[in-house]
Amino acid sequence: MTGALTNEEFSRYGRQMIVQGISNNRDPIDHQLLLKNSKICVFGAGGLAAPCLSYLAGAGVGEIGIIDDDIVETSNLHRQIIHSTSKKGELKCKSAEKFINDLNPHVKVNAHPVRLTNDNAFEIFKDYDVILDCTDTPMTRYLASDVSVILGKTLVSASGVNTEGQLTILNFENIGPCYRCFHPKPPPPNTVSSCSANGVIGACIGLVGIMQAVEALKVIQKVYTKENFEPFMLQYSGYMDQSLRRFRMRKRRSDCISCGDNREITKDKIESYEINYMSFCGSRNYDVAEKSERITPKEFKDKYWTGKDIKSENTFIIDVRPSHHYKISNFQTDVVKNIPLETLSSFKGDMNKLKAVIPDLNEDSEVVLFCRHGNDSRLATRELKDKFGIKNTKDVIGGFFEYINQIDPSIPKY
Repeated sequence: MTGALTNEEFSRYGRQMIVQGISNNRDPIDHQLLLKNSKICVFGAGGLAAPCLSYLAGAGVGEIGIIDDDIVETSNLHRQIIHSTSKKGELKCKSAEKFINDLNPHVKVNAHPVRLTNDNAFEIFKDYDVILDCTDTPMTRYLASDVSVILGKTLVSASGVNTEGQLTILNFENIGPCYRCFHPKPPPPNTVSSCSANGVIGACIGLVGIMQAVEALKVIQKVYTKENFEPFMLQYSGYMDQSLRRFRMRKRRSDCISCGDNREITKDKIESYEINYMSFCGSRNYDVAEKSERITPKEFKDKYWTGKDIKSENTFIIDVRPSHHYKISNFQTDVVKNIPLETLSSFKGDMNKLKAVIPDLNEDSEVVLFCRHGNDSRLATRELKDKFGIKNTKDVIGGFFEYINQIDPSIPKY
């Protein structure tokens, strides 16, 4: 054990050093020095990482790397509590670094203002003892898991959306299992949720982040050993009744292509992009509308919209956002109809069902479609043109939010 604790550190960490029964009979000073001499890499500096970083830094982890190329936005602040209003526009990794420096000056922080990719994952991960996944994309999870296996790093992985979250430890001490053992194939792209699209209760995802910090501390302080570690999955649900369930998970799969007996994934294959995680995980294809089927917010305003009413007859404006999104912010007029994309798709091209919502609509009508960011409206364009036969259908590029940005910033943007 290298280094020593200063008198200030004894005072700072004393309350956790006197806790009994967690150190496997290790001297409490040595137990704290395990933290001081440790190096943890956290990728993602959002809702999970915010409380996780706070408690890791507060506990005295010696060096923390933070990977995130995103900037702080107002919409982050209800859950990403290491950031603040005054830091809007700053890189999240730099904002987190300032927070940690103010909380605990004994912690060395390495800010990595990049996105984790095949090109940089090995170079960044190699200098750290434990890796923490605080992201929400399958592509990044597979990449981090594969790289951690090759480098022999333990990976503490968490996720959360809506009011729920889950947490596990992967490749512990190289005895597995890895992410591919649990998920040999990625989920279908249209089933993957994200905070931006599906929403999140900050306190719920924050609690999962705190539990992630607890598990990381147990790994660093050798509470888990090769002899006592059993693979597990924690699942948390915040609403309506809070619940936390722990499931025993299978051990390493012998046929796993990443950590099994005959491994197919190598550093060279990853860095050469022979393994393409984006292609492997896939993504929902929104590029289904022709250029002629799309209009800008300005073109929409000039041709179709007075600000409160539609300019021409037999023209209809449909907002395909989910109804609970629509209720939060909209054009504040009944002439715009809200038909969620899921509902529109469920009609299966039946014009009678569509006319039950908009009685005057017909195949000769002109329809302009909105969604939040201009993705679902492109899918809706295909629905109306190809299944309902409404050939004069347009979608607004960038959606409702881009209309707000360019035309009417007085409308609230959530």
